[in-house]
Amino acid sequence: MAEVKHVNDSTFESEVVNCAQLVLVDFWAPWCGPCRMIAPVVEKLAERYEGRLKVCKLNTDEAPDTPGRFNVHGIPTLIVFEDGKEVERVVGFAPEPALAAKVELLLSGSGHDPGSADRSGSCPSPSR
Repeated sequence: MAEVKHVNDSTFESEVVNCAQLVLVDFWAPWCGPCRMIAPVVEKLAERYEGRLKVCKLNTDEAPDTPGRFNVHGIPTLIVFEDGKEVERVVGFAPEPALAAKVELLLSGSGHDPGSADRSGSCPSPSR
């Protein structure tokens, strides 16, 4: 089974930004229903793309600084990073085929569609 790496504010830079591999980060919280719905999808993506896509999870309740740094205002938010830069963002629940299609495009080098973020099915981040 592929590893889903749990990251926090102190490990985000080394595990995600400085990673030479394509990295998908799931910004989530335990109280968020859509986050619990997308968790098995994220795990399937980690398995399917093992060795080609690094998959990380960041609990926004335990690591509040990083979501602010990347303007994460609702969860779940999935952000894909390449060479330390955001190349794709999905806000809210999305089915596995839709997410897999985005990953396939990014792995093939076909770029990204920054206007494609779907904001339905997301939880607002709690006020700090």
